[in-house]
Amino acid sequence: MELIRGLHNLKNLSGCVLTIGNFDGVHAGHQEILKKLVQKSKERGLPSLVISFSVTPETFFGRPKARINNFRDKHLLLESLGVDKHLLIRFSKSFSELSATDFVNKILLKKIGMRHCFIGDDFRFGIGREGDFSMLKKMSIEKNFAIEKINAVSIGGRRVSSSEIRKLLTEGDFKTAEVFLGRPFSISGKVANGEKMGRTIGFPTANIGIKRKLSPVLGVYSVHVEHGSQTHIGVCNVGKRPTIGGTKTLLEVFIFDFDQEIYGDYVNVIFRQKCRDEKKFSSFDELKNQIQKDVKKSRLFFTS
Repeated sequence: MELIRGLHNLKNLSGCVLTIGNFDGVHAGHQEILKKLVQKSKERGLPSLVISFSVTPETFFGRPKARINNFRDKHLLLESLGVDKHLLIRFSKSFSELSATDFVNKILLKKIGMRHCFIGDDFRFGIGREGDFSMLKKMSIEKNFAIEKINAVSIGGRRVSSSEIRKLLTEGDFKTAEVFLGRPFSISGKVANGEKMGRTIGFPTANIGIKRKLSPVLGVYSVHVEHGSQTHIGVCNVGKRPTIGGTKTLLEVFIFDFDQEIYGDYVNVIFRQKCRDEKKFSSFDELKNQIQKDVKKSRLFFTS
């Protein structure tokens, strides 16, 4: 799948079938849109294009949300669903001030060459969120493009949405989150050198920079860890490590019965159970005792 960073890098596109959105999580609802997108692109002999944003509109307007996926994982998920091109637009002040009409005429039609568009039932666009499906429907007749609205997917009477999945993850309901996502919730990243404090109390950890100021999961969890072709069990902490006065949110995972140097390797941490909230301990001995309990709880979880 081709990644196009910015409209200025858009070249040799003389027509496409597209959809627009943040696609955080690439969940079951998103997958419904993307499958139809890919199918329609094949029918029409045109490339499929997903437009997403490097700074989300919510973040730009000061309402940031915890991300379900990092950018790398989102891109790989889009690719796995058969999308041809991923256009990443930076949501800026000038972009936010585009009218809905200008966005369609100047960006989607003139710049991108939209021939067919799929949108979710809650999609809004343009300054003041003035654009919606009814507006696109009217413009499609005049401008000769096709537009389809995809209704929300519901599972068990609940609408599948990124917001609902964030809530499930915060609550530690990983089974329902897995159903909504269509896969287990995980965080992947490259193992980085840490401060090696875990070694001093007998629990060496792999440290993964998660590059997000807000995380949908915070606390201590029982996890599977995928490294190469191998899957291990372990316990991880996502948080700021208040016992040592940390300020940055990190993911640290202690992999059971594992003694390999994996600095620089990518690992995928799959969340299975929440053990407890993160807390500040009065001493390293108290922290060590609690980690021993976390390890025992996690081993029991994976053997039961």
